[in-house]
Amino acid sequence: MAKVNWRLVAAAFAGVALALEALPSLVRWLRAGRQPRHEVLFFPSQVTCTEALLQAPGAAPARSPADCPCSLPHSESSLSRLLRALLSARSSLELCLFAFSSPQLGRAVQLLHQRGVRVRVITDCDYMALNGSQIGLLRKAGIQVRHDQDLGYMHHKFAIVDKKVLITGSLNWTTQAIQNNRENVLIMEDAEYVRLFLEEFERIWEEFDPTKYSFFPQKKRSC
Repeated sequence: MAKVNWRLVAAAFAGVALALEALPSLVRWLRAGRQPRHEVLFFPSQVTCTEALLQAPGAAPARSPADCPCSLPHSESSLSRLLRALLSARSSLELCLFAFSSPQLGRAVQLLHQRGVRVRVITDCDYMALNGSQIGLLRKAGIQVRHDQDLGYMHHKFAIVDKKVLITGSLNWTTQAIQNNRENVLIMEDAEYVRLFLEEFERIWEEFDPTKYSFFPQKKRSC
């Protein structure tokens, strides 16, 4: 039976102890070195291919741009950067949107739902019924949706990713706005702003509880 080298064993234990002692400092250093995300997107966005970003779970690996039969450019755009921000969600996504008809953004939200991300959507009752709205498709996919019933419009346009990242700005999530309008979107990782917008989301979510709906709501006035 081989003899145990107790000096080596002691040295190994000492090394493990030192590593464990240094671990909290290393974690703090890594956190301090990571800068919070602050990004500004301007629209209209260049029309680019986004298929590589919108791969369904279990699908074949995305082709390289050289192999893609799509004739659109395969470069970054404001829309692709917005899609990347959304698709970074791992646990939750809250959406509070006046109008939502962009097929690419609708596919991204459904992909997150398929991946197990908890998705909740608040929208405006008038605009969710318009032709091309993504809301019906989201509901059909099993995503929770709530809407207003009052005289004013639910005119917010924001999203919260994993309760850490806020996405907000002037942009309606429509193809018209993305491709033609002068719009802006802010993507920020700021705990205080996220807290305030999340509180507003939860307040509206509770207010738009379907059990509180009226059977004879008043009609909205035109702007």
